[in-house]
Amino acid sequence: MDKLRGVLDFCIRHQTVLGYSLVSLLTAASEQIFSSAVFKCPCNSGNVLYGSVFILVPALILFLLGYMVNARTWRLLTGSCPSAKDCSSSLQGTCMRCCCVLGPVTARALVAPCTWIAVALLSASFYECAASGNSLVQRFMCEGKEPDCKNLLVKVPCDKTLLKDLTDEHLSLQAQSQLIGWFLIASITTVVLIAKCCTRCCSPVSYLQLKFWKIYTKKELEVFDIKAKEHAAKLAEMNMKCFFEATEPAPFQTPSNEDWQKISFLYTFNPQEQYYSMIHKYVNTNRGKNIQFEQGDLIPPVLAFVDEANTS
Repeated sequence: MDKLRGVLDFCIRHQTVLGYSLVSLLTAASEQIFSSAVFKCPCNSGNVLYGSVFILVPALILFLLGYMVNARTWRLLTGSCPSAKDCSSSLQGTCMRCCCVLGPVTARALVAPCTWIAVALLSASFYECAASGNSLVQRFMCEGKEPDCKNLLVKVPCDKTLLKDLTDEHLSLQAQSQLIGWFLIASITTVVLIAKCCTRCCSPVSYLQLKFWKIYTKKELEVFDIKAKEHAAKLAEMNMKCFFEATEPAPFQTPSNEDWQKISFLYTFNPQEQYYSMIHKYVNTNRGKNIQFEQGDLIPPVLAFVDEANTS
């Protein structure tokens, strides 16, 4: 039991990394299935289109799905245009906030498509098909060779024996694909490391306070779930009792639409008045009625976990 608890604690502490790893593994497995069971290069003039579709279209679908499954996307959009007359002004007023929020969301959404493209390049099947019909690649590979070289190059994905006559002086299409794939992986890793270092350097709080903050948001969410279930159960029980017994309902305090809207705003950091969540801010600003509630101000990317915890 202790070992199981230790494993669960490890998974909870590293759930973000494990989540990204799981997404990457599933994406890589899907690519292998597609390349072996679905992909069949036509080996004709349609090579470029066919190969490019298998590289880019699944990546685009995964990118869009990344936006759809990210809770911050829907937290940003939900209720942002409650009526037609307020929609344009709301959008104009939150343009900067949208950009700040969608930056980290986009970075997370890119994990799966980048994995797909990298794995596709390392396996080389899609690239071989697309590149064999590309005019630039044909000109490079067939320079100084017989006129029939371009026709043979198009058929390379279907007949590997043709490579012997075409790759005497140049890297094969498979080697080109793998080199590009490793370069892409190295570039992404470097960019992610630099971005992580920059966000941590710009953190408005220290390392240990950030650690405490994450513990607080987790506990707040647990308590919110418990209280919300209790409150909803009492309200449902009262309504059912009034329905079946034909009685008038007793007064029952529940948050108003305005209260729900206030605690659903995206979190912003104010260094003068520090709050650990929107509920924390709401409670300490006279239920959101103080002018301090409207001030909040910075949206540091390193604090994105505040919204993510409350919408996970």
